[in-house]
Amino acid sequence: MCRRIARGLAIVLSVVSLGAAQKPTSSESATNRSNVTQAAKEVRYKSRKAKPYQVGTASWYGDYFQGKPTASGVPYNMYDLTAAHPTLPLGSFVRVTNLRNGRSVVVKVNDRGPIVPGRIIDVSYSTARVLQFKAQGLQRVRLDLVEPQTMAMLRPMAY
Repeated sequence: MCRRIARGLAIVLSVVSLGAAQKPTSSESATNRSNVTQAAKEVRYKSRKAKPYQVGTASWYGDYFQGKPTASGVPYNMYDLTAAHPTLPLGSFVRVTNLRNGRSVVVKVNDRGPIVPGRIIDVSYSTARVLQFKAQGLQRVRLDLVEPQTMAMLRPMAY
């Protein structure tokens, strides 16, 4: 009698556990996707409405500094999306927006500078290419701080 009860309980538990281990239905996964999409829209909306951290002139630096140590200790790579800023903490992220054409990119601050008065940021060669001001050398830009949790949300998820 006890064996029958034990077997019955084992069968019931296995059936219940199989039901709990099923994949989410298409409506559940669509809900999750819409929540992620909504969160991304809120992040974009907040960053557009926020006051800029700084607005001013940017310049870029490239080949001459290639391989030389930055203030963070990492060798400068002109092909990385990095920047030099005089006061922002090293390792912080900032969105740089070209005010002439509206193009923007998020860069990591890994160096100090700019040394030239009147400039607020020096960006890497690749950043200047993305922002389309490599040929001009100087450009008026807007800087917006990017919070670490926003960077985590912007990274692609591994499935």
